Amino acid sequence: MDKKTTPLIEAKDISIAFGGIKAVDHADVDLFPGEVVAILGHNGAGKSTLIKILSGAYKRDSGQILVNGEVADIANPRDAKKYGIETIYQTLAVADNVDAAANLYLGREILTTYGTLDDTAMEAEARRVMGRLNPNFQRFKEPVAKLSGGQRQSVAIARAILFNAKILIMDEPTAALGPQETEQVGELIQQLKSDGIGIFLISHDIHDVFDLADRVAVMKNGKMVGYAKTKDVTKDEVLGMIILGKCPPGATPGPGASDS
Repeated sequence: MDKKTTPLIEAKDISIAFGGIKAVDHADVDLFPGEVVAILGHNGAGKSTLIKILSGAYKRDSGQILVNGEVADIANPRDAKKYGIETIYQTLAVADNVDAAANLYLGREILTTYGTLDDTAMEAEARRVMGRLNPNFQRFKEPVAKLSGGQRQSVAIARAILFNAKILIMDEPTAALGPQETEQVGELIQQLKSDGIGIFLISHDIHDVFDLADRVAVMKNGKMVGYAKTKDVTKDEVLGMIILGKCPPGATPGPGASDS
């Protein structure tokens, strides 16, 4: 690794089994500040399970998670948040009937000295965070239901970074979006990278991956096939890793790489 920094997060030798079947089998992956790492593989390859372990949704059977070089005890999503890990799922858990500020502070509302909701303070903070993330966003007074997919994505990301997320897990962030909105999410990701946030990206769209990710980590049958910088491999080579488990010359093989 040519970066001299400590990884934001490092998963070492992670395994988990369901009913005797190893869903994740001795997997390693790391993520550095200001970097996007795409975790790829077919359905059932283990990528979603690995991400759920990192986000605290599943408890691993073995292996270690390190955050900033220190062993992290992550047993549930609250633990993950404590370490600055936030997950933005494809389904975008936003409350449709309230506005952006109310969504940002859902469950963590700011109150006035009288114990009432401090809408002014929450909107001011929402404007500050959204302004940094998506300067074109102006629809602060409207229910989130009326926003476009890309704008909803902005709200979900803003909520994560408002509470000091350093590691974002983005599950299929562009799956339901058109070309223009996909571009918007790409711009959001560039902004997050420039702020030093690291992103794990789960995506089925290989074009997306090459547009957004610095590195890929490919899984097959629960094992890591290999790792590569996107600039060192082609889309066809990455597809070969996903489908055949075949590691190209530009990639570093993992334990799941086939010999063929």
